[in-house]
Amino acid sequence: MASPNDLSTLPTEVRTIITINASDAIPFRARTAYAHRTWARTFSSLPELFIQPESLPEVEKAVTLARQCRRRLTTVGSGHSPSDITCTSSWMLNLDNFSRILALDPATGLCTVEAGIRLHRLSAALDAAGLAMPSLGSINEQSIAGAISTGTHGSSLRHGLVSESIVALKVTLADGKTRACSAEERPELFRAALLSVGALGVVTEVTLRAVPAFSLAWSQTIDSDARLFEGWEDVLWKQAEFVRVWWFPYMRRAVVWKADKVAKEELESGRVRHYQPRTSFQDSRLGYILYQNLLAVARWFPRITPWIEWFVFGLNYGFSNGESTRVSGCQPSYEGFLLNCLYSQFVNEWAIPLHKGPEALQRLGAWINRLQPGDPGYVDHQIPFSAEGLWVHSPVEVRVSDTTVNSSAARGNRPYLDITPDDGPALYLNATMYRPYYRDPTHEATERYYRAFEWLMRDLGGKPHWAKTFSVTPSEFATWYGDDWRQFCKVRDEADPEGMFVGPWHRRYLLGEGSASNEGEIQRLALEEVGFVHEKAKGGGFCVFGRQNPVVPV
Repeated sequence: MASPNDLSTLPTEVRTIITINASDAIPFRARTAYAHRTWARTFSSLPELFIQPESLPEVEKAVTLARQCRRRLTTVGSGHSPSDITCTSSWMLNLDNFSRILALDPATGLCTVEAGIRLHRLSAALDAAGLAMPSLGSINEQSIAGAISTGTHGSSLRHGLVSESIVALKVTLADGKTRACSAEERPELFRAALLSVGALGVVTEVTLRAVPAFSLAWSQTIDSDARLFEGWEDVLWKQAEFVRVWWFPYMRRAVVWKADKVAKEELESGRVRHYQPRTSFQDSRLGYILYQNLLAVARWFPRITPWIEWFVFGLNYGFSNGESTRVSGCQPSYEGFLLNCLYSQFVNEWAIPLHKGPEALQRLGAWINRLQPGDPGYVDHQIPFSAEGLWVHSPVEVRVSDTTVNSSAARGNRPYLDITPDDGPALYLNATMYRPYYRDPTHEATERYYRAFEWLMRDLGGKPHWAKTFSVTPSEFATWYGDDWRQFCKVRDEADPEGMFVGPWHRRYLLGEGSASNEGEIQRLALEEVGFVHEKAKGGGFCVFGRQNPVVPV
């Protein structure tokens, strides 16, 4: 719990306001001298205060104090986004200690939780009650609020975003009061809060509908990407309930992972048994260390990158193609969905219409490999940037979803900022560049790769994943989203008119620079944090510094 002595480094006006409000007996659990880093250590920041509330009144008090002290407030969970969206020099709110299960009904599957609960804890609690999340992404370190606020998804044509299982939310807005919302109650706030990128307020409570617990019987094989393209829509993505692909552009090969549900009753009867897959090369200690060291060497000798792809992923998945490379397992769903993310990385992910997948991969492959007419696999990629001297990392992760199955604007549960098509399935392409030992690739490889990748994604009608790395202007988003964009901005402006939850990331991608005042300065919101200044951090990445607002005495 904070006291004036604990916060002695704060400005006098801020300490005074906190002291005045201490008489209400509601704890304000805050501390200074906290260093925030993203999971990948791509960005770090030094918030003025790091606040960890343990109850709803404490969350509301933190928001009220931030408003009175004229401070921006940003909420952070695992920090798994490689962008600077969670960075601040102002006040940072973390809900790790606000993470209880409030209600759980095995009969209906309805579960209400405090928003800071991490997905691995939520999954364990659901499993103990004979329930499970319908679909998950590749990691479980995120908080439930963070997962839904950035559009987290799995890979299945029968499922959309993780948020499609959410039936109700509670959000603490900038006035310090908490509102409940759902498809029936405050539906506009609900659709905005289902993917809010932290710009509306603090999501404090989540009610979701779980499904009966299930396991995943899965298998994977590696084959040529030509085989992949042959049965793209009719076979590949429909052969199992969950399917995901890893594509290797230099080898022109692809791993296909597929999984179907196994009911709990089948396991209890003994007809099916859990078994773990063999430890892959990458998951072994030797493989993990060797691959990272090879990536580190490739920073200085990037021409060896295609050989690294062949060598490492050959050891991991097999050097031959087809059935001889099959690996399988049968695991509880909350284990089977997970993927080892390995090392620090930049990630640039976009969603395009599913049917454009073969064109996207063939054009990207032709560009990466600098193919010429007559070369096997040649297509006219049309990308107006040179790939000479550029070598990129592998694989490109390829996943699908169909948000039209269980969500829509008519049902009131489609987020305004959903990046997927509203008339059919989406394909996600995830271009990763590793940072071995937290060191960026050299020769501007990431920048050149992502410039071309984003050009191609735009050309195919795509939109970027909100939690990843991208460079898109608010005017582009406004054109792509149309009425949904205008409605989201309207809800945001009403919920947070002074910009308490607005930082430089939101100005860069959501709000835009706006109009200038008579003095020629760009007009900002009253509580908006401005900046950022990016300085090279010791050990890699950038340290981010924003500029806070002056304190207005109360």
